[in-house]
Amino acid sequence: MAPPILVTGSHRSGTTWVGRTLALDPRVVYVHEPFNLDARKPTMRVRPAHWFEHVTRENESAFLEPVAEVVRGEFPPRKRGVASRLLETVQAPRVLVKDPIALLAAPWLADRFGFDVVVMIRHPAAFASSLQRLDWRFDFGNLAEQPRFMRGLAGPYEAEIRALAARQRLGQREPDVIDQSILLWNVLHHVMDGYRDGHPDWTFLRLEDLSDTPAEHFRRLFATLGLRWTGKVARAVEQGSSEDAPAEVAVEDRNVTVRNSRQARWSWLGRLSPEDVSRVREGTSEVAARFYTDEDWVASGSG
Repeated sequence: MAPPILVTGSHRSGTTWVGRTLALDPRVVYVHEPFNLDARKPTMRVRPAHWFEHVTRENESAFLEPVAEVVRGEFPPRKRGVASRLLETVQAPRVLVKDPIALLAAPWLADRFGFDVVVMIRHPAAFASSLQRLDWRFDFGNLAEQPRFMRGLAGPYEAEIRALAARQRLGQREPDVIDQSILLWNVLHHVMDGYRDGHPDWTFLRLEDLSDTPAEHFRRLFATLGLRWTGKVARAVEQGSSEDAPAEVAVEDRNVTVRNSRQARWSWLGRLSPEDVSRVREGTSEVAARFYTDEDWVASGSG
């Protein structure tokens, strides 16, 4: 079997768009977020104990067989329709797992199961504006309660994570969504930057670059992963990022992937106040400089 594919990164970073597009290759079977604690129709029979579970060889025992089942296409009962598609596939199927919540398990997944990994990166202001719009707050106890993560990947953010988790646990007044998003963006992208050093064979892709020239980047991604770029795929990419499509969709349609991608990349400028933009820029400056330049904070033609 061809190696499975993992599309991960920060949440709200285009992982669904990328995963669904790659799955247009008929040999690929799309699996949606097995590490998601809130999944109404789980695609893995074991639920992690935390959001962003840090899985390593030290704590892998509960996950080895459930993940192996996913890779083999053996899904929980309510996903048998997906499994039946595997039986109809002439060539050996290739499982694609789309899951930003698996970010902290990505090295383990690559090591144990040979996943080809695609990591999506998103601008900090866009990430903050998306979380603010959805009012997605985060319980930092999910990170603070994982000793292996805190000893290693948390890096310079260990104390800040512990302090905020303690405030949340005690029911004390906590930072607003913007400040929470600043810390979460820093933590996740600090981890991703470390992955870039340790995993040169992985693909790291900024959502903004994909949004500007989707056909070019998707074609390259298909080639890197050994997938078939066809006329049907090219048309789907064009339609899915058309300038005739809206840049914004209703909150309840947040998982819709058809957008005016070039305009959507700058939607945060209309969502965040100038004060919030400054707050995000200052709060993420150290990590953001590893991924973005000054030009990425000003829309083309806006001065």
